[in-house]
Amino acid sequence: MAAAGIEAGDEVIVPTFTMIASPNAVSYVGATPVLVDTDADTWNLDLRRVRDRIGPRTKAIMIVHTYGHPVDADAVRELAEANGLVVIEDAAEAHGASFRGQRAGSLGTVAAFSFYGNKIVTTGEGGMVTTNDARIAAVARELRDHGFSAERHFWHRFRAFNFRMSNLQAAVGLAQVERLDELVAIRRETARLYRAGLSEVPGLELPPTEPGHEDVNWMFGCVLHEDFGLTRDELRARLAADGIETRTFFVPIHVQPAYCQAFTNRRFPVAERLGARGLYLPSGALMREADVARVVDAVTRARVS
Repeated sequence: MAAAGIEAGDEVIVPTFTMIASPNAVSYVGATPVLVDTDADTWNLDLRRVRDRIGPRTKAIMIVHTYGHPVDADAVRELAEANGLVVIEDAAEAHGASFRGQRAGSLGTVAAFSFYGNKIVTTGEGGMVTTNDARIAAVARELRDHGFSAERHFWHRFRAFNFRMSNLQAAVGLAQVERLDELVAIRRETARLYRAGLSEVPGLELPPTEPGHEDVNWMFGCVLHEDFGLTRDELRARLAADGIETRTFFVPIHVQPAYCQAFTNRRFPVAERLGARGLYLPSGALMREADVARVVDAVTRARVS
């Protein structure tokens, strides 16, 4: 945000169905997050609603590749170019994903990846900025290191940050990047097995797929409809009793205590439905075919019973 020139008084369009790190990045630079609902078919930002939220203070659109499913970058870029907006990618969940042959992290003006411990590529903590804009890259390098100037010792042009990654973390990350194709292939195979086992289960909505979108399936999520016969939380309890851990989907930003006062009486029905009815099934790199089969069996038995 800071390297792209977003500052106090600006507005940035952000999906409400995302992890809180996304709007927080907007708030950290003094800008205002403007929330938009989710597309029910893609679980990503509803681009049809973005046009209505663009105003004179809008400077950027943030796209989040939800759970590793890339956003329609062509539509985003067309919208951004028509309105003079920066496109900022939250690619935290999308290591190795691509849209029509273009990798996540190269689809917008500037992108951020997360290397937190549960991501496809991890250094334990930290992240990475990618951009083809030389000016943004130069400013970002300065901002991550207290704004130290290369020309003069202890000279600082920016009020910057201490976002440096240690050499040890970087070494771990480089080793992980060498295995990226392998790590993505494991998750794609896990997703294939889940789809094969769960696609015929009534009342169970599986993650979206679209032609030209190469997903990485960071997490394999599903949404329970009313005809499943159990609520999301009831299913979680039954799976937990069977020794299977699950997680709920994101709680939408507009109902979070940190942001709800700014969005009083605003409704985002798709995001609310996903947040209330969605859960992740085990999706880590250590999952094997027998593990997936056990989860599929437990989900199927829970519905039947």
